[in-house]
Amino acid sequence: MRTLIRNATVVLPDAVEHVNILLDGPRIASVDAPDSSRADAVVDASGLHLLPGLIDDQVHFREPGLTHKEDLHHATRACAKGGVTSFLEMPNTKPTTTSLRALDEKLALAASHCHVNYGFYIGATPDNLDVLQTATRTPGIKIFIGSSTGDLLVDSQQALERIFAETTLPICAHCEDETTVKANAARLNGGHQVADHSLIRDHKAAIIATRRAVDLAERHKHRFHVLHVSTADEVEFLRGTSDLITAEACPHHLFFNISDYVRLGTLIQMNPSIKTAADNDAVWRGLLDGTLEVVATDHAPHTLEEKRQPYPKSPSGLPAVENYLALLLNEVNQGRCTISQVASWTSAAPARIWNLKSKGQIREGFDADLVLVDLNKSEIILNEHQLTKCGWSPWHGETLTGWPVRTWVMGQTVFAEGKVIDEVRGTEILFDRLK
Repeated sequence: MRTLIRNATVVLPDAVEHVNILLDGPRIASVDAPDSSRADAVVDASGLHLLPGLIDDQVHFREPGLTHKEDLHHATRACAKGGVTSFLEMPNTKPTTTSLRALDEKLALAASHCHVNYGFYIGATPDNLDVLQTATRTPGIKIFIGSSTGDLLVDSQQALERIFAETTLPICAHCEDETTVKANAARLNGGHQVADHSLIRDHKAAIIATRRAVDLAERHKHRFHVLHVSTADEVEFLRGTSDLITAEACPHHLFFNISDYVRLGTLIQMNPSIKTAADNDAVWRGLLDGTLEVVATDHAPHTLEEKRQPYPKSPSGLPAVENYLALLLNEVNQGRCTISQVASWTSAAPARIWNLKSKGQIREGFDADLVLVDLNKSEIILNEHQLTKCGWSPWHGETLTGWPVRTWVMGQTVFAEGKVIDEVRGTEILFDRLK
């Protein structure tokens, strides 16, 4: 199947140009194809922008074990609608992805159920070093330096030293200091209202754990990625780190702060917690100056019934994969960032950091994972229109301008005219270990 995308404004690696793109099967055949190119289908993209498909490197799709909240089928339909063509999923499912068998089983599930491309992290425990040393079908190792479910908490210095010293895969971590979190919780008697969550999981907990993890990475010369940076302190600290260290922001730490608890309550309860408006500004500055290189969602759905439980019974996490490109495009329209920056944060940078083969750029020979967006389209986010299985969004009722209108996965249209094409399946992401 050859597809000619004509008259698009294309976000290329080094420029934004008005060119035709020719797809030949799952690959990009030409980034400057003539109008006369032979094609089985022609898409007129006049007035629209073409971006590389988004790569969300931090999601929780809940399968197996927690599929009443989310599953691979619903989550990847939401991805397709939102312009996300590839995802990397975290290991805190049930069972956790901490063995090669569990990793293989997840990959097999994904082959049957995913409408976009897929990859899964291997989770670190205090005693699975041999697994971390031998896993290959994975982007890297995920460590929870801070509370988590099951056996995924790795907080002892000895265990952390061995993981950083004796493994070769890139490492990422949830950085909140467990000792600090527990002390804060004891001082507040566990917390009584959701605003206490940001006092329990405070700035100090974040910066202590981030400093600790970066110290491990730099001493052992190990590539390390800081997930969901939430504080100005972390952004300032990360400006002085080595090239081994990369970091990312998430929409909830860009767009929500503690003043929003009054309006949204436990719906925006997250780990790491929402911080202040000053922290929002600092995280944005970190993105704009290159200190933070990635925007990922940390998509972590729960049912509304679960989220509306009184704090602290309410779980942390919110859905975002369906709307995060639109949130960023809305900022492009408001002049806060450029469309090229959005493409870098959501595609080129995660592809580079996790060594994804042939992804993240509109370039000849690369995978035809693409999203066509209309920067002039305005739409209201409504719970009843969400494709994620949990069926709600913390941005319900907000009007955004700039939306995806068509998505290709490996050259196949998976979303167009407001509908997901359920017959399309993604493929397992491959990794270039030579980088």
